[in-house]
Amino acid sequence: MKPDHGQPHDVGQSATAHPSHGHSHDLIDPFIVTSQRGIWAVKWSFAVLFVTALLQIIVVLFSNSVALLADTIHNFGDAATAIPLSIAFALARLKPNNRFSYGFGRVEDLAGVAVVLTILISAVVAGYEATNRLFRPSQVGYLGAVVAASIIGFLGNEGVAVFRIKVGKQIGSAALIADGYHARVDGWTSLAVLFGAVGVWLGYPVADPLVGIGITVAILFIVWQSGKAVFIRLLDGVEPELLEEITHIAHHVEGVEDVGEARARWIGHRLHVEINIAVHSHLSVTKGHEIAKEARHQLLHHLKHLGDVIVHIDPKDRVGERYHQIVEHSHDGLPLHSH
Repeated sequence: MKPDHGQPHDVGQSATAHPSHGHSHDLIDPFIVTSQRGIWAVKWSFAVLFVTALLQIIVVLFSNSVALLADTIHNFGDAATAIPLSIAFALARLKPNNRFSYGFGRVEDLAGVAVVLTILISAVVAGYEATNRLFRPSQVGYLGAVVAASIIGFLGNEGVAVFRIKVGKQIGSAALIADGYHARVDGWTSLAVLFGAVGVWLGYPVADPLVGIGITVAILFIVWQSGKAVFIRLLDGVEPELLEEITHIAHHVEGVEDVGEARARWIGHRLHVEINIAVHSHLSVTKGHEIAKEARHQLLHHLKHLGDVIVHIDPKDRVGERYHQIVEHSHDGLPLHSH
């Protein structure tokens, strides 16, 4: 048996106090605070993009520009991604219970999937409209208004991108960061509408649907990049450098002789860590507990977005999970097996 030093209180809170620093990690639940900040970011992003798309759709109705239509469809779709993200951040604030003992942070990752699917649907609709116009060309008018709508789309999306990425990095939300980079590319696709209008003005009406198709390709690229980031987290993937940092921090805690396995995964925008550390075999349980407590304390201090840490204590000469395996045996009529 090995003592585990995890959360003594609700999962998702950092409950370790350290008297030498004169502070506690559990005065305010950071998960609730960051979820509230996520809701705030999503709300204002939705407002900006919805107004941007409304201004663009007015120009679409008068100009008949399919490139602007494709961009407008995508901006409405981008605004709509605020719905699953808002739901996810709201659910993430709920306390863990007997059925969901890790809380509801994973809903945020599912919201990321919904965001990616929304982007994909907008690409399909925009691509269909642009391809249809390529084979059935029609006159594009009000080119000045189209150019103005293009610039408005760029400014609106870039503003939202900066905002989402900044808040997403602050709270560690992959879904919000992915949506921010999505908005950034949207801004450049909005600006591409301007080149379509210039092409039409120069006497090349085919430029408008071609730009629309180009926007569709750009959206599909966003789907790939955002989808990859979201599904890596769904599969409990983390950056290898993160595990190296966890091991490095634990190694420098006084009393830690060695570090075995380190495991980490994201649940929503909070990081959960398990680590094996080795101490001298002659130490008392109380002393080993104090070393584990300090290791956890240092990890909470040095890693952003850390929600939970479980420290496993092993004797110096038997560090790592391989020493906790049970040799092959048989019982209750089962075939020979090990654990």
